[in-house]
Amino acid sequence: MKHTLLLILAFMLAVTAAHAQFGVKAGINAAVLDGQDLGATSTKYKTYYHAGVFYEAKLIGPISIQPEVLYSLQGASFKDNFSSYDAKLHYLNVPVLAKVTVGPIFVEAGPQFGVLLRQEADGQISTSASGNGPYSSYKRGDLSLCAGGGLKLGNLLLGGRFNAGVNDINDVRNLSGTNDPRLRNRVIQAYAALQFGK
Repeated sequence: MKHTLLLILAFMLAVTAAHAQFGVKAGINAAVLDGQDLGATSTKYKTYYHAGVFYEAKLIGPISIQPEVLYSLQGASFKDNFSSYDAKLHYLNVPVLAKVTVGPIFVEAGPQFGVLLRQEADGQISTSASGNGPYSSYKRGDLSLCAGGGLKLGNLLLGGRFNAGVNDINDVRNLSGTNDPRLRNRVIQAYAALQFGK
């Protein structure tokens, strides 16, 4: 937790020193862990939240680059014949987005790098005899591709974004083979932001 606070503090100091456009944002997540070889396991979207800071650096014309540091709660609701539980994954996410703004409308896209800070599971958890049930162990790193857009109304930004996980985050070390469940983060975000600076 200390490393997270130091990272956010360093980011905010760098932004302030640059006298550039920075801001704060918060919103809701509709998150699921989806993948292949889940067998009889079903996953459903759960509503969580995210919050953090961002920095927008103008490049040329309407094009800018926008790195962010976000605390994001993600996960899913799992259910099969053996288990029924909600997985809650606490991430520190760093999206680095290319942004194009025309009038009040903006679109953005780019990669997002995530570090799993903590994981929780609520409900009844058990492993099926076939080995295809839901699990509660996840890899620390996550890579996603992000795309979204929104409106800039003065200092207020309203937007939405879809984050599609690229790598398998299921970390069950004692299983291997073609039937192992492969899980990827899928997150739909809606947010409001306040932007300051020039």
